[in-house]
Amino acid sequence: MEDAVTLLPLGLLALALAQAPAAAAPREKEPLLWEKLRARIETLDRNLNGVLGVAVKDLKTGATIEVRGDRPFPTASSIKVAVLYELYRQAEEGRIDLSQTTRPPVPRVGGGGVLQELGGGVSLTWRDLAVLMMGWSDNEATNTLIEQVGMEAVNTRLAGLGLGVTRLRRRMMDLTAARRGDENVATPAELNKLMEAIYEGKGLSSDRAKDVVSVAATPKWGSGKSPPAPFRLPLPDTLVVADKSGELEGVRCVTALVYLPDRPYAATIMTTYLRSDEEGEAAIRDISGAVFDTLDRLGRASSLGRIISER
Repeated sequence: MEDAVTLLPLGLLALALAQAPAAAAPREKEPLLWEKLRARIETLDRNLNGVLGVAVKDLKTGATIEVRGDRPFPTASSIKVAVLYELYRQAEEGRIDLSQTTRPPVPRVGGGGVLQELGGGVSLTWRDLAVLMMGWSDNEATNTLIEQVGMEAVNTRLAGLGLGVTRLRRRMMDLTAARRGDENVATPAELNKLMEAIYEGKGLSSDRAKDVVSVAATPKWGSGKSPPAPFRLPLPDTLVVADKSGELEGVRCVTALVYLPDRPYAATIMTTYLRSDEEGEAAIRDISGAVFDTLDRLGRASSLGRIISER
């Protein structure tokens, strides 16, 4: 049979090759993996005794999955990403010097962080406060930054990015404002879009774009002897993850950039009306693991799905 093929006239051989299916079939099977990922997320959604919102975007191809991506959710501390972005945009515009020192006022709000444990004489740079805000979710550091950059400026910046729902409506630990209904809110899709702006360094110089990611990727308070936060738990320790989780009673959420080689992605997972907070944390952990599993395989695979690695 092989001899018969080699003896074909050149014209017929060329015709046969032209009509043969393309060997590469570039990435034609990827949508099937995305469908399976969506199914895994939807199964977790059905089993959650609460309300779930998810937005995932492959930053290489633009492929997305959303579950209630356009619905507003309470953000808890995840809104601190918006404060961070505004801080760096104002630094880029020359309105603030990140290396300038300030003395956070006393008394200081609690609810998490480091400053509540320190004396009134401590001085920190604006960048130091951003590190405390992102790494230790320090509420006093956040409020000091909000006072500096301005709540209205944060919301104007969000609107300029096309985010019509995501808003900073109150400072941290302002229970009076919360009782009025002035909750910090976002949709999963809009928080993902904010993280994508950070990923792209939108409005920032190259150096500041790298630095804002470095601050957002500060190892969280869960590092060390205590377990990692739910989103990071399924991820390799060596992976760069710029994220901010949030928690309130009945609410667990996170927004993140995951710098997976060859397949970086943005993911926002939000829950509310939780019967138990542990269920929300488990949902975040399981969805994070499912997304990583899918994107990791896609990143290491050929166009036909062959994975070659040392693992």
